[in-house]
Amino acid sequence: MARRRERVTRVIDGDTFETAVRTRPVRLARVNAPEKRQPGYQAAKRRLEQLIGRQLVEVEVVARDTYGRPVANVRVDGRSVNAAMREAVRRAPR
Repeated sequence: MARRRERVTRVIDGDTFETAVRTRPVRLARVNAPEKRQPGYQAAKRRLEQLIGRQLVEVEVVARDTYGRPVANVRVDGRSVNAAMREAVRRAPR
């Protein structure tokens, strides 16, 4: 699928965010960040906000999840957000 440049409007958690042009939140492909009320949730959310908050990102949708949300590979300034978040989650204390 094609890559699209989109403006991030809100980070929901460590693997999900909203953009100005989509009606559904975007999930990061192959990233499993802690959910709300789980250890590491706030740190993962903060890290994703640091990486993409309010920025223009490249979104390449690779699938849809069971709720119909786009699952995507995301890049900012040529760097993989997915890889950065996988590493952040892996290193986070639980």
